[in-house]
Amino acid sequence: MYRDAQRFSRLFHSHKPIIGMVHLRALPGSPGYEGSMKAVLEAALRDADSLEQGGVDGIMIENFFDSPFFKDRVGPETVAAMSSIITAIRQRTTLPLGVNVLRNDGMSAVAIATACGCQLVRINQLSWAMLADQGILEGQAAQILRYRRQLDSDVLIMADCLTKHAAPLAIQPMELVAMDTWERGGADALVISGVATGKPTDLQDVIAARQGAPDAPILIGSGITDENLLTLLSVADSVLVGTYLKVDGKVENTVDIARVRRLVEISRTAYPA
Repeated sequence: MYRDAQRFSRLFHSHKPIIGMVHLRALPGSPGYEGSMKAVLEAALRDADSLEQGGVDGIMIENFFDSPFFKDRVGPETVAAMSSIITAIRQRTTLPLGVNVLRNDGMSAVAIATACGCQLVRINQLSWAMLADQGILEGQAAQILRYRRQLDSDVLIMADCLTKHAAPLAIQPMELVAMDTWERGGADALVISGVATGKPTDLQDVIAARQGAPDAPILIGSGITDENLLTLLSVADSVLVGTYLKVDGKVENTVDIARVRRLVEISRTAYPA
């Protein structure tokens, strides 16, 4: 399948872009929702502003605190809430923005990103299948890529390989999963993560993914710290960072600008634009 493998890198000014996470507070309809969309919006804008002021190259927004998650399609209330918040973030920044609708609603992610002027979506299970706490997550690459074409959308699809918080139904080598997700699934970039949110990504998994899909942009999807950043960037093209950039490195806290600046500085020093 033909694709322009350079489209991802052209979105960013940096050679090795750092993409920060905005973890949305629980949205309407989810068990943890506290009754105020205003509070959810203000928290999201505050974190997005802190990430931009800290120097990140892009921002990924996801309904992180909506657990327990639906396996695939979320309700219209989630799509509406995310669209409202992402529109507000879009109006405040020119940085590339991404959307991830957990647990695995790629269709809604593409729709939200297209409507809100975002450049990226992250899809946890685009190809293959994994066993997760929601049940069996099945890839829907055929449906999602056709839907993107139907919308005449140019959003890039970042797809996880052997996604976190899940296990393969049968043992599969990372090299093969990366190759198929890139060549047959039609992903525009691949994401390699550790076993769970905030858990370190295995360098050998990144190396295997690179061997399986040598032309694909590869991102690290979890566990980045100031200590392992350069080791992983020696193989990967970019990183998605959430937990480490929060106050005290705790995912439930707000974004810490000092941590953002420290991580960005390490990357810029080693990989100047």
